Amino acid sequence: MSTLNLAKVGSKAPAFTTENQHGEKVSLKDFKGKKVVLYFYPKAMTPGCTTQACGIRDHQKEFQQLNTVVLGISPDAPKRLIKFIEKESLNFDLLSDEDHSIAEKYGVWGLKKFMGREYDGIHRITYIIDEDGKVAAVMPKVKTKTHHDDVLAVIRSL
Repeated sequence: MSTLNLAKVGSKAPAFTTENQHGEKVSLKDFKGKKVVLYFYPKAMTPGCTTQACGIRDHQKEFQQLNTVVLGISPDAPKRLIKFIEKESLNFDLLSDEDHSIAEKYGVWGLKKFMGREYDGIHRITYIIDEDGKVAAVMPKVKTKTHHDDVLAVIRSL
């Protein structure tokens, strides 16, 4: 397994601009003054990713009370993201990283193993970025069922 080169806590979060599910441009700098949960996930509408997204959906009010915006990011095209949002009634933006350039900037794109097969893909890793655009926390081991609670606990501890 290759070692991922994750963005470091305390460093400036890598800037990006990409499209959300509506094809609208979204940049990290749009959220200055808020905390940002940037969670990378492999593929919309798969079981683990659905569990993870629905947990965030169901706790959106708590994130808002903590001045926090949640952004999910995957290599999916905006068309697939809008289907995922509609199917699961998601209440936060999903971002498209089709060329995985953002995943590479954050060090979450790399070799994966699944059922004996090796391939490059996105690792399920979450970043918490502070109000000034710095990496406040990196969560390299994410459990889809408890992701929302784990992230909220980290945000409350900052």
